Amino acid sequence: MEYTIVLAPTKKEKKSKFYTAKETYNHIAILRFLFLFLKRANFYHMKKILLYCIIIFLAACKQTPEKQKQAKQQMNTFEKVEWMHNTNVYEVNVRQYTKEGTFKAFATHIPRLKEMGVQTLWFMPITPIASSKMKGSLGSPYAASDYTSINPEFGTLQDFKDLVQQAHAAKMHVIIDWVANHTGWNHTWTKTHPEYYLKDSATADFKIASGMDDIIELDFGNPELRKAMIAAMEYWVKETDIDGYRCDLAAWVEQDFWLQARTSLQPVKKLFWLGEFDPTENKDYMQVFDAAYTWRWMHTTEDFYKKQLSFAVLDTLLHEYDTMLAPEASKLWFTTNHDENSWNGTEHEKYGAMTDLLTVFSYTWDGIPLTYSGQELPNNKRLQFFEKDTIEWSGTFAKAPLYQVLNNLRNTQTALRTSDNAAITKRLQSSDSSQHTLLYLRKNGASEVITLLNFGANTVEFKLPSQDILSGNYSNAFKGGETVSFTNGDATIRLEPWGYKVFKK
Repeated sequence: MEYTIVLAPTKKEKKSKFYTAKETYNHIAILRFLFLFLKRANFYHMKKILLYCIIIFLAACKQTPEKQKQAKQQMNTFEKVEWMHNTNVYEVNVRQYTKEGTFKAFATHIPRLKEMGVQTLWFMPITPIASSKMKGSLGSPYAASDYTSINPEFGTLQDFKDLVQQAHAAKMHVIIDWVANHTGWNHTWTKTHPEYYLKDSATADFKIASGMDDIIELDFGNPELRKAMIAAMEYWVKETDIDGYRCDLAAWVEQDFWLQARTSLQPVKKLFWLGEFDPTENKDYMQVFDAAYTWRWMHTTEDFYKKQLSFAVLDTLLHEYDTMLAPEASKLWFTTNHDENSWNGTEHEKYGAMTDLLTVFSYTWDGIPLTYSGQELPNNKRLQFFEKDTIEWSGTFAKAPLYQVLNNLRNTQTALRTSDNAAITKRLQSSDSSQHTLLYLRKNGASEVITLLNFGANTVEFKLPSQDILSGNYSNAFKGGETVSFTNGDATIRLEPWGYKVFKK
């Protein structure tokens, strides 16, 4: 049962990355509404609070079958691109990828990435950068000056079209970053359509976006702005044949705009829609997006490693991701990206010895794995955001074999399909008493993948008791030729500190 509640935001809440003015709540989430109400209230408001509680729950009890039917229809009903179910995503930072920092220079890496098993390339914003109030000497790619032009730093429109064609020829897909919430200060619209922007009543100027003084906010209450934005998105689909969008700060933009945009673009080309928000904190946005970022998992795993938290913290969060979301809602798992690397540290600074284990988890748990430029080295350098700071390619890709095995698993094992009701995830029991292991089977018909992870700093040994769901021989994904039988429950598994094993059938 669900209810729709409108709660006017405070000024502080409007600035919150994960606040939405109108949300659909289930029985658990209703508590969030009451918490916000109580937080603002004082003693004299208590009677009003109790009255609101009574009204809300009485209304919920009286929901008609028709309203219940409408609530069920609020799930994502868009037809998904078939290729997303087994894909992986590789984020391309064009500026820092090569010494030249161009599309043509990056294109020389496509054969290598293809061999590594990369299937989807996500390009950070390719539009030109606003010069007014620019950060650093090169500015932020997320401060656009025009939505339908190419950043000359990267090359020409034809260069990008050629790159997309080359990727498609290599059987890769291409998605681009779309920054809808804001533009740079001298975006073309500031001159041609100033009415597209929110205004600051104190300065009578454009409204600065959430304290980031190089960008200004657009007004999605303006129907003409919405049409212009969707037309710009359509331009890239028709002109360059891209395969989808990674939507920056998606939850900062009204959810119904994204619904309007996807509905409008669906007849042009069926696209993959990736939203930058955590699905457990913006559940209603999953009515539009195929996948969303597991930000809470990314931050919580770092805290787990650095602060030596109980494994129960991770276990509880995983349960929340699995139970709060509809089966068609896919999670994007990651250890780093352009923001994390530049501002919070490399994945090795954050996770140390646990880094590879989290990579294996990202590829084998239900969802889509994300890899950032240079992780295959691995890259141990924080890349500057507003300056030229090339990745230090050594010619040796120490982590490429790890990614190659994992990408091959996703490309060939239907058990690892995401947003597929036929692909089940089952936790496995063992004789381990350390309470630091995560053991699970992914199964889809005859395809089976067993993943065994040690989230601890000590070596563990255990047996997997005979279980009906496990039978026959499984091969070690990382050691060709090694097979293990789990049928009788007598196979002993040894996992080194922060170690992992993956078996396939």
